[in-house]
Amino acid sequence: MNLGLYDVLFIILSCSLSFTITCISLKLWIRRAVEIGFVGEDMNKPSRVKVAEGGGVWVSLSVAFGLLFYIALNIYLLNKFANALELMALSLMLILASFLGFLDDILGWKKGLHPIYRILLMVPLAIPMVVIKAGYSTMAIPFIGRVDFGVLYPLILVPIGILGAANAFNMIAGYNGLEATMGIQLLFFTSIYTCMKGLRPSFEAAIIMLATIIGFLIYNWYPARIFPGNSFTYGVGAYYASIVVIGNFEKFGVLLFSLYFVELLLFIRGLLNGIYKENYGKVLPDGTIDLPYEKIYSLTHFAIKIQKVLRGKATEKGVVLVINILQFIIGIISLFLVHLI
Repeated sequence: MNLGLYDVLFIILSCSLSFTITCISLKLWIRRAVEIGFVGEDMNKPSRVKVAEGGGVWVSLSVAFGLLFYIALNIYLLNKFANALELMALSLMLILASFLGFLDDILGWKKGLHPIYRILLMVPLAIPMVVIKAGYSTMAIPFIGRVDFGVLYPLILVPIGILGAANAFNMIAGYNGLEATMGIQLLFFTSIYTCMKGLRPSFEAAIIMLATIIGFLIYNWYPARIFPGNSFTYGVGAYYASIVVIGNFEKFGVLLFSLYFVELLLFIRGLLNGIYKENYGKVLPDGTIDLPYEKIYSLTHFAIKIQKVLRGKATEKGVVLVINILQFIIGIISLFLVHLI
């Protein structure tokens, strides 16, 4: 990618702004959330400590400000309007997704929106991408070749992709730092790929979100002082799908997202066995965790199982580490494999 001095400077300034806003807003929000009782139990700890909820909404707002700041720098200093439309649409989509997730967070875990209503309310999330007709209707499908979907791409395939990614990213969750580190990896490898391919503005969008989630992880790492909530998972999932669409790199995007397809298959396995699985482990008195079910219905259960086999016990941080190792391997494979199919 040919980045000029101003490009690099604007990206650094925008990332710094998003990172700073995230750190400041979360510090203030944690204190206020605890004061008003907007907290949830940390399910993987024996003491079930109370932790502030709804941290994801501040991540989304910070990213939106970072994107808008990047647009403003280009317009006011360089009179450059290229990619402004896509970045504005991304900002709006992110805020819509985070608002829906925050609504679910406010209503409470297992007491929030009914799954059917949640899916219906998520339909409008894709509207900003549909309105600007984001992406390219022609896609290269493995073993088939290039297919032009025409108007079906922006009106049908894009909304399905955004809704699917938002829901899928919410499936591998429930452990301190898990959602944040998985988001960091998705955006990290996406930043590398889009930089290599010169895909703008997906590169700028990915790296601004990456910097913001790093700021969030400071407060979400074990032991977490704030939970991401659905405002985080919906926002990051929908955002990831959107930058894939804008950059037209669906092949790489799907490969990098492979773990979430595995999680879906394990979830379906649970349903077939009459179990609507939870990711949490069974907490033991010494602080370690055990499998919550006899069978594995989530990658988090697999991470518990593999730890018990290798070291005789499983911990919350160990679950996060195992899943992130899997995602890192998939990221490396995706960077190489995408050139072969």
